[in-house]
Amino acid sequence: MVNIFLFLSLIFLLTFIFGRFLERARVPWLFSALLLGAVLAIQNPFQTVTDSPTFSFLAQLGMYLLLFIIGFEMDIKKMRRNSRFIFKATFFIILLEALFGSILVRFLFGYDWIISILVALSFATIGEAILIPILDEFGITRTSFGQTIIGIGTLDDIIEVFVIILAIVLIGSGSGAGVNLPTMLFSLLVIFLLSAGMIKLKKEGRRFNFPNIEMLFLFVLFVLLLYIGIGEYGDAAPLAALLSGIALRTFVPKERLTLIESEIKTMCYGFFAPVFFLWVGVDMDMGYLFTYPLLILLVVLVSIGAKILGSYIISVKRFKKKKSILMGLGLSVRFSTSIIVIRMLLDSGKIGSDLYSVIVASSIIPMFVIPFLFSHLLIRWVIKD
Repeated sequence: MVNIFLFLSLIFLLTFIFGRFLERARVPWLFSALLLGAVLAIQNPFQTVTDSPTFSFLAQLGMYLLLFIIGFEMDIKKMRRNSRFIFKATFFIILLEALFGSILVRFLFGYDWIISILVALSFATIGEAILIPILDEFGITRTSFGQTIIGIGTLDDIIEVFVIILAIVLIGSGSGAGVNLPTMLFSLLVIFLLSAGMIKLKKEGRRFNFPNIEMLFLFVLFVLLLYIGIGEYGDAAPLAALLSGIALRTFVPKERLTLIESEIKTMCYGFFAPVFFLWVGVDMDMGYLFTYPLLILLVVLVSIGAKILGSYIISVKRFKKKKSILMGLGLSVRFSTSIIVIRMLLDSGKIGSDLYSVIVASSIIPMFVIPFLFSHLLIRWVIKD
């Protein structure tokens, strides 16, 4: 029987090999871990490992670290500088897709409206990080068109955080098992007081003496695990991880942030995140997907169609037809945040493996199709400004 150490060594090797091929197609290498999980969902010879508490713990820690990085990378000041058009475009495009998506989930899968809207909002978010290298390659990153796409993707981070918080509140309010209301409220109160305290002590944080990068890294881990530990008592560990990132970004001096940021990302993306995405893929119901392949295609078409339609309506006067269509197509890419929300809903029992599998699978197809199609249309339509 393969132990967890040999299993992880094999997974990291395969993620590295397949990731190199995916990068050539402008698909993030981390996506290979999700694909490996989907393969194991068909036939899993390592089920004793993937079902073990140790593997689940590592995968959950990967999810918490991803949420921490989302909070850590939020720049509230930068978001405030977005133009009025970007603000309007972001909310119009996201909400239009959420409208179509919630109707689809409600009547096709039979979930109530609250769950349907939450699921639709989760896959209406944007993975702008995948598009930036393409825009940069064609030299249009700093054009009005390029800056609009990046601005919408950046402002979308606010909606992503809102969706995560909404999911956590919904999960917490419905869990009930082993968590009473006073404990939950006290846990949340402590988390918010800690965050408010660190934000208020921003000036003192500048004088906080971190002798070296190792000591700073230990302090970051202390804050992250402290937040998660307190959040566990109130079924709010994901929210705690998110808030710990926001609080640390405010408290730690800017010059120190640049020293520690790459180390945190290396730890997350180099070890824990691949385990999380493998965990996501392993729990897909591939039998259901093979039985209803058109269902996945329908979800993909509704998602992309809504983004293109919303983009066209809101920006056709500003960018004309081709650019408006191209912008909607580019904004159809999504990745980590939507998968985190869907995974939390599955673990809490709010959604079943059928909807979970369809949403995860519908995230895979655009990752391969959209970067290629987006690049092709950029060349064909000669988009320069």
